[in-house]
Amino acid sequence: MAGRKNAKGGGTIRKKTVTRNGREYTYWEARITTGRDPGTGKQVQRSFTGKTQKEVREKLQAAAVEVNQGTYTAPQRLTVRLWLDVWTSDYLGGLKPCTVRTYKTAVNTHILPALGSVKLEALHPHIVQEFINGLELAPGSVRLVYQVLHRAMEKAVDLGYLSQNPAKRCSLPRLARKEIHPLDDKQVSALLEAAKGTPLEYLVQAALFTGMRQSELLGLTWDCVDMERGIISINKQLPRPEQRGPGLFATPKSGKGRTITAAPLVIRALQAQKRRQAEMQLHVGPAWDNPHGLVFTNEIGAPMSQRTVEYQFRRIAAAAGLECVRFHDTRHTYAVNAIRAGDDIKTVQGNLGHATAAFTLDRYAHFTEAMCQDSAARMEAFAKDVLNL
Repeated sequence: MAGRKNAKGGGTIRKKTVTRNGREYTYWEARITTGRDPGTGKQVQRSFTGKTQKEVREKLQAAAVEVNQGTYTAPQRLTVRLWLDVWTSDYLGGLKPCTVRTYKTAVNTHILPALGSVKLEALHPHIVQEFINGLELAPGSVRLVYQVLHRAMEKAVDLGYLSQNPAKRCSLPRLARKEIHPLDDKQVSALLEAAKGTPLEYLVQAALFTGMRQSELLGLTWDCVDMERGIISINKQLPRPEQRGPGLFATPKSGKGRTITAAPLVIRALQAQKRRQAEMQLHVGPAWDNPHGLVFTNEIGAPMSQRTVEYQFRRIAAAAGLECVRFHDTRHTYAVNAIRAGDDIKTVQGNLGHATAAFTLDRYAHFTEAMCQDSAARMEAFAKDVLNL
């Protein structure tokens, strides 16, 4: 009957089309009566939206059950800005300080200017997709912004502010993997020769034959080096000054420590570094200041600057005729050489500190494939020469 009002728990479903920035978006909307305003006596309604009629019908039915059972709670009238203010203030406590800064930068620079005024419950998937499509950033940066938004919305779902995450099914730009460039044997030899006598001599050796990250090497302390057993414990890293929290160190990138059994040549390099450090301390006398017992320091015992290390490494690489080589390439070199030496992927993963062996295998898959082909060729030669097949 025309003009008839819905009873409490009743609702309707309709198809809607809106135009945003010249583009049409079609979705389904359901409305349900949840009660009456005690002050005005008018009906209070709640709307749900979705891509399909089935989706909004399920939302409508779930809400109707709650209304009829008396358990329905009206959603908070939060905007995206208000929710992100709460999220960044109260729900990032378990993250590293540098990660918190990165998240807040993404929120303040990209998310809030575009979505801050949108009602939290009105943040539909097509709005999120439009926002992602409009980001004029590199694919990796787009994915970072999306990750921050997705994580914030997931917490809103956990707390009951949203029924589902509007960023859940977003299409993201393809992320092109950077090609890795491990050094071959001649290049390794040239780099080691060029590093001799420089402040980075033993740092470069340790990097090439342990695969440790630069920040992990610079944060390595003597109490984590067991010379007799040849074991190095990696339980912290030295972040760049702008990325540090209240202390000097941070946990490793993976969030947990690891131990590696180093080759004897690495232990010999660390022993030589210890002797060199003793000479530096004797030379500067009272000015020496290494309270944390860092393995690699500057000339007065202070932590080495990452920028200084990178500058000195570039000079060493250039002297070796390797102008395009980066410090991080020493890590890739270790990984490939470890696989060449016969280490299984699980061991390589553990030494590198990767989260999973699958990641390690995927990262160095083309190198392992080439090695498998070489192995097949060797077996063929063996069959011909030895077995006369």
